[in-house]
Amino acid sequence: MSMIQKIANIPEELLDQVPKRFDIVGDIAVVSVPAELELYKLPVAEHIASTRGNIRGVLNKVTKLEGEHRVAGFEVLLGDVPVTIHEEFGFRSGMDLREVFFNGRLAFERQRVSSKVRADEDVIVPFCGIGPFAIPAAAKGAKVVAIEKNPHACRWLFENVRLNNVDGNIHPILADASDIGSFLKARFDRAIIPTPYGMDGFLEKLLPFVRKGGNVHFYAFKKQYQIEGLMGQYSDMGLDVVEHRRCGNIAPSISRWAFDMVKE
Repeated sequence: MSMIQKIANIPEELLDQVPKRFDIVGDIAVVSVPAELELYKLPVAEHIASTRGNIRGVLNKVTKLEGEHRVAGFEVLLGDVPVTIHEEFGFRSGMDLREVFFNGRLAFERQRVSSKVRADEDVIVPFCGIGPFAIPAAAKGAKVVAIEKNPHACRWLFENVRLNNVDGNIHPILADASDIGSFLKARFDRAIIPTPYGMDGFLEKLLPFVRKGGNVHFYAFKKQYQIEGLMGQYSDMGLDVVEHRRCGNIAPSISRWAFDMVKE
């Protein structure tokens, strides 16, 4: 008899359906329980919590990102309120996972980008969420404009700015980045653009706000065969692609790609 069966009393024929992978955000585990285990969600949650000593709650992801605020639907399986503080490379991010979007799998990508930021730069981060790209940039001494339209995420952004002591270097704006031309006139040395799925056109909209010689970190969701043509498009837009890299799959054959570019 397996350990899962002893703990959860899950029928033997369903043991292979128990999720073996899950995300950890702060002290909360995020899992997608298959429909076959609908009657055994609590035992599954208890098993997941038992695998690590720091898991306080377990959430079941029941819908993909949806709505204008790109928030997934969650069901609380274990614990009380899904509010947590996630630590990443020395930075702390508070959040309620029911209200905001956060991808813990991008930790190394965020650290990679923030390592390139210089203290004398003006940086813009549209679609900034609760601040995982913006706050490390501000901590480097850069002056950061962070734009987010989800009021819940923006509230947590303000809290995280305070939590990480970067109040003097970051200017959060509650607004739709797609309307950037209507409320922003500044120019920036660096743009970090964690673009939502399906918003590739935003790059062209933001480019006028990047100074010549400025750096652009742009994220797009593409298949491998599309990348060469995409880099050609970026070149036609006056961008020199310095580096491109895959940083996570979101669906079969579709990956998130990072493009580090310089505006010529």
